[in-house]
Amino acid sequence: MTDLPLHLGVIGLGAMGAEMLAVATAHPDVTVGLAADPHGAAIERARIANPAVAFTDDPMAVIASTAIDAVYIAAPPTTHARYAIAAMNAGKAVFCEKPLAVDLAEGEEMVNVAAATGLVNALNYTLSDRSAAVEVLRAVRAGEAGDVLGVDIQLLFPEWPRKFQKDARWVAGREQGGFLREVGSHYVFLTDRVVGPLTTVHTEVSYGEDGETTATGLFSANGIPVRLAGNVAAGPETYAWTLYGSRRSYRITSWGDLSVGDASGWNPVELTGPQGGEDTRLGEFVGAVRGRPSTLADFAAGLRVQRAIEAFHAAV
Repeated sequence: MTDLPLHLGVIGLGAMGAEMLAVATAHPDVTVGLAADPHGAAIERARIANPAVAFTDDPMAVIASTAIDAVYIAAPPTTHARYAIAAMNAGKAVFCEKPLAVDLAEGEEMVNVAAATGLVNALNYTLSDRSAAVEVLRAVRAGEAGDVLGVDIQLLFPEWPRKFQKDARWVAGREQGGFLREVGSHYVFLTDRVVGPLTTVHTEVSYGEDGETTATGLFSANGIPVRLAGNVAAGPETYAWTLYGSRRSYRITSWGDLSVGDASGWNPVELTGPQGGEDTRLGEFVGAVRGRPSTLADFAAGLRVQRAIEAFHAAV
């Protein structure tokens, strides 16, 4: 274990890659050694915002660099396996955006290589350290919810892709995009963490020109029913995860607003301490590389989520 700065390479400079690059260059425990994107326009935008960083249009150059200890991957999902496996085989820890992969065989290979190399591997799920999610996990483990009776995931998008993702055309496509992979995976991960792995009971999905338009799924997690409903339709953008308990129920909305439900209604909870964000999760990754425990999801957890999400697409 060392407290020297982690020398990080970045692959992918779209919306998430550019955000994490900015976070990494400001992080006291991280030095960005090289960042890559095959698109020149993305490199130029990133270079203007981060003039001290070296850039390349070859992602494999990041992996090959002997000056880099770990790689952050924010490239499109169909490339995750290629870059992550190459990085781990080169002795580098990997921090990857979700989903783990879109091909189950590739996801399984990522998990196998991670286990074989013993290197730190992690996925950037927003709800791994978001304070509302941490509080729900604590409450359920402490028995404050009573018996867990069910979980509902509700998603509504007035437009897809969302405005900040318009430049990433793959986000709209059925091959590797859609709201299930991009958003639903976060909430499936939270459900997996709180109540256990999901087993598919039934899934239905319909598609339009820009990926899924509706999705309905029923899963079981240790006998607990888990229902997911997502739509691209008129209405307010909605992100809601609800856990129903025999004593108390818990609802997370808008990614981080927590309410506790009982006979009096839904009562907002004021959370103290850090909310959780890209900076804290990058810090968790640095800590994991240094040998400290981490709340981040590993590739094995990501594969469980991938199996649940890809069950929708396999049903068509």
